[in-house]
Amino acid sequence: MTKQRYFFLVLILGSLTALSPFSIDMYLPSFAQIAATMHTTVEQVGLSLSSYFIGLAAGQLLYGPLLDKFGRKKPLYIGLSVYILASFGCLASQSIDMLIILRFIQAVGGCAAGVASVAMVRDLFPLNENAKVFALLMLVLGASPMLAPTIGGFVTDAFSWRVIFLILAIIAAVIFAAVVFTLPNSYVPDKSISLKPVPIITGFWEVLKVPQFYTYAFSGALSFAGLFTYVSGAPVVFMKIYHLDAKAFGLIFAGLSVGFIGFSQFNTLFLRRFRSEQIVPVVFISQLIFATLFLILAITGWITLPLIIIMVFLQLCCVGLISPNASALSIAPFEKNAGTASSLLGALQLGIGSAATVGISSFHVVNIIPLAAVMCGAGLLACSVYFIARRGIKEHVKMGEGAVVAH
Repeated sequence: MTKQRYFFLVLILGSLTALSPFSIDMYLPSFAQIAATMHTTVEQVGLSLSSYFIGLAAGQLLYGPLLDKFGRKKPLYIGLSVYILASFGCLASQSIDMLIILRFIQAVGGCAAGVASVAMVRDLFPLNENAKVFALLMLVLGASPMLAPTIGGFVTDAFSWRVIFLILAIIAAVIFAAVVFTLPNSYVPDKSISLKPVPIITGFWEVLKVPQFYTYAFSGALSFAGLFTYVSGAPVVFMKIYHLDAKAFGLIFAGLSVGFIGFSQFNTLFLRRFRSEQIVPVVFISQLIFATLFLILAITGWITLPLIIIMVFLQLCCVGLISPNASALSIAPFEKNAGTASSLLGALQLGIGSAATVGISSFHVVNIIPLAAVMCGAGLLACSVYFIARRGIKEHVKMGEGAVVAH
């Protein structure tokens, strides 16, 4: 594969991966304006974010079997079409309830892009390149929290929050065209795969019971919940507690994302000297230490805006390192049913992330403690799951089964 083709494939897959994060980040600065337009509260508008996360988690399980049975492109066409139509629906919404419902539908459509991109990494690139490719996808993915809130803030001030959903529909249409005309067919459809409930559940169970998958998928998803926690809690912390305007919020949000992007790229350098299996445990422990310090500062009242930014930055650095390695290690044992494995991986990440956003809202207090507490809880669970579950991988290898290729 030439360098030009390699770059081109990563760019398209990265764009697919970034569609849903862009959909999340771009409208965050408009929460106050949406609340004023629809005569509701910022917290109620936040439910449209939660419904999006729930739609992403549900859609992951839908597309996995479809991608394996019909190939990567046809389900992708359907998902992107649903996303575009739902975006226009969000644009025209007249009530918060309607926006919440349409955001769920938008997510179900858009998550086809994320699931397909993960599966195609396994299809198009050698196994030993997967972690590097995932790190490069994080570079494209990381552009969304850098660009989206800033763009969203300026669009909200200059026009209206409704224009944001018009822009999202246009972005999805451009990606749709790129998929149709330039992305290769990376997988031969497996017509033997059944779409009946029992075989689908059996297929997910076959993936889930592989020790390498459940160890890295669950622990990685719990670590990734720190990012969801930040995205969900940031509007309240920066705009409601510290009274920053939409533009200032967008700029801080973009600046913090540098940690996530930068360390996902440092991962490529680390992989020259260390294996993914060596990197993950060190970063899990680091994330827990930073999250615990953050919670202590929040509870004692010694926290300030600069300290919040530093603590969140360190958390995002850890997520940026863990995510590509955990994702690559999770899907490494699979070949034939990589679509099912990637969809289950995504469902776990988004399902646990959605639970984290609900955890923040359950506190019903306007201060920094909910953000710090949920981040700390996620870090503690990630460490616990990893260090307990990884024993299963060692036992699996000792039994002579090695890295299973599920069929």
